[in-house]
Amino acid sequence: MMNAKQEIHNLSHEYFADIVKWRRHLHRNPELSYKEYDTADFIENTLREIGYTDVKRMANTGVIACIGSQGENKAIGLRADIDALPIQEANESIYKSKNEGVMHACGHDVHTACLLGAAKILMRLKSTLKGQIKLVFQPAEEKLPGGASLLIKEGVLKDPDVGKMVGQHVHPPLAVGKLGFKPGDYMASADEIYLTITGKGGHAALPDNVIDPLIVTSQIILALQTVVSRNASPKTPTVLSFGKINSEGGATNVIPNSIKMEGTFRTFDEKWRFEAHKIIERIIENTCSAFGTSYSLDIKVGYPSLYNNEKETNEAKRLAIEYLGAENVVDLPLRTTAEDFAFYSHQVPSCFYRLGTGNITKGITSPVHTTTFDIDEEALRIGAGFMAFLAINK
Repeated sequence: MMNAKQEIHNLSHEYFADIVKWRRHLHRNPELSYKEYDTADFIENTLREIGYTDVKRMANTGVIACIGSQGENKAIGLRADIDALPIQEANESIYKSKNEGVMHACGHDVHTACLLGAAKILMRLKSTLKGQIKLVFQPAEEKLPGGASLLIKEGVLKDPDVGKMVGQHVHPPLAVGKLGFKPGDYMASADEIYLTITGKGGHAALPDNVIDPLIVTSQIILALQTVVSRNASPKTPTVLSFGKINSEGGATNVIPNSIKMEGTFRTFDEKWRFEAHKIIERIIENTCSAFGTSYSLDIKVGYPSLYNNEKETNEAKRLAIEYLGAENVVDLPLRTTAEDFAFYSHQVPSCFYRLGTGNITKGITSPVHTTTFDIDEEALRIGAGFMAFLAINK
């Protein structure tokens, strides 16, 4: 009798053409966060064609399906995000995006196609399943407040109760054929900082008649570096960066009335995270007071840090070694990028791992969030098969 691993390997090969077709359709037809209506219709229709009857919508464009029967343990949730990015694709592939200024530059088309592939494999193995598996096609990973938070509020972890969550993400630096894991702290929290400094503009040749917001902004940027260097514990990775500074008005000989800044704050300690918010505002308030300017500060609380449950992640890594061989499973470093899968990790034991999609020989090396991002589609075979293998063994 064929064992489950070999059967899933065989099915991932048998369904490979379908998975590629689904991925290419999704890549051609990307939709932005909270607007994934056609994408959700495609997912729902595909699931029903595969044979799923327990399919429902959540958070408008989320699609949820279940398979298996209730056992002693809670269900395992398999998650794929479905939204695209506001990026104009530069690739000239036959599946290039048809939607102007919108592209699956973060691989969510891959995640969705892999989960559909896993769904088809699991349907074939339905009679052998022990317990329930919940398929979560989640909208809006790329934009606050994050589709994961909305699904959780609407009860995605209930009915049936989910006892653990699993997600996978493309990783161009990792060669196709490999999977990567990191137990414990893995990805940072991410908060957005919006700051306006208001002074008194005027002629640049008469600086004694103005209150220069540019000088104050410069002082604030420098002073805020102490949040990391003199306030954060050296044991807690922390990042505070500003990526945008704009003035309202201004010229070579005109000092503007106000300056707007936008930045990001990231860390791995939730308690320190909110302490840092207070320090950031105190530094801004005191600097503005010293120079006679006013300020408006909005710190938008974003995704929390992502914690990979050590037991679940080590078990997933063991299963990956069983499925692909030890030479194809790697340990991942800590990352200060962020992911809204983190919301699940604060609710139930979770594992978020990486799917190798790069191929130097084929020239497939572009990072995510770039105009030339693409994958070696052989990754689809592995992504779909391993998700199914993981689901039936956890």
